[in-house]
Amino acid sequence: MESFYKGKTVLVTGGSGSIGSEIVEKLVSLPLDSIRVFDNNETALFDLETDLNSPKIRTLIGDVRDLDRLNRAFEGVDIIFHAAALKHVPLCEFNPFDAVKTNVVGTQNVLDAAINCDVSKVILVSTDKAVNPINVMGATKLLAERLILSADSYAANHKTIFSSVRFGNVLNSRGSVIPLFKKQIKKGGPVTITDPNMTRFIMHIEDAADLILKSGEKAKGGEVFILKMPAVKITDLATGMIEVLAPSYGYNPKDINIEFIGKRIGEKLYEELMTEDEMIFSKEEEELFILNNKIQNTENDFIYHSDYVEHLNKDEIKEIIKSMF
Repeated sequence: MESFYKGKTVLVTGGSGSIGSEIVEKLVSLPLDSIRVFDNNETALFDLETDLNSPKIRTLIGDVRDLDRLNRAFEGVDIIFHAAALKHVPLCEFNPFDAVKTNVVGTQNVLDAAINCDVSKVILVSTDKAVNPINVMGATKLLAERLILSADSYAANHKTIFSSVRFGNVLNSRGSVIPLFKKQIKKGGPVTITDPNMTRFIMHIEDAADLILKSGEKAKGGEVFILKMPAVKITDLATGMIEVLAPSYGYNPKDINIEFIGKRIGEKLYEELMTEDEMIFSKEEEELFILNNKIQNTENDFIYHSDYVEHLNKDEIKEIIKSMF
């Protein structure tokens, strides 16, 4: 990847968020010319710039809803990683118009500005919730993917390449279940789970960022890159966290209860990383799948579904928790 990124200017929208900041941190180690970090969170931008302390970084305050700001920010940029999004399922359910403005209209603005500025590549950061969505957040990310995948024809004679990256739940990211469980364990419980049968795909944030950077190198236009990842039962995750973290807060793990509070609006019991229809357009590699409508592979008959793939056992989960805290 070093030779691919050498001398380039890369911009990350949502660059001070969980995924965005990890991308920026990895980019700092590459021989880039400059890294533009675009976000509407002034304090988070300041903290990121201070923590990384790199002369390559340029922080830009702005919002993907503002096309004029994007047109100025994208001047001279080679690659864009579009990570800016509203991502919390319950918040998007109760604020659907804002979810559309950021996740759909904001993505269209990124595409338009990238084409206007002759950016070479745009990589959208998407989610498994875009597959057969039942909530507003998933539906808006599905539309964002569709905008990206149709952008090649939309761009006409312009040179910009558009692709997406789709993955599951990122461990310990902002607003995810692991920080919530940690707070609840610190208070002595109870640890709240919406449904005992819930399963989720999981991945380390470092793996997510690596996949995104590899996709930036591999993208030729119209692909969706999907990292292979394990799944967990949320009850096993909660139990493993209690056993690992409770003693450090002065509690006996047996004294911290798990409470089932009922599935939230828009929440799935399981997640999928590709649909049955998408499977025939998939190519399997060692670490990932590549979806591309130029591929026809009728031999694929697997189901990439968090209920059906191999689940991590409690000991494996505990090792992951120990590595994070």
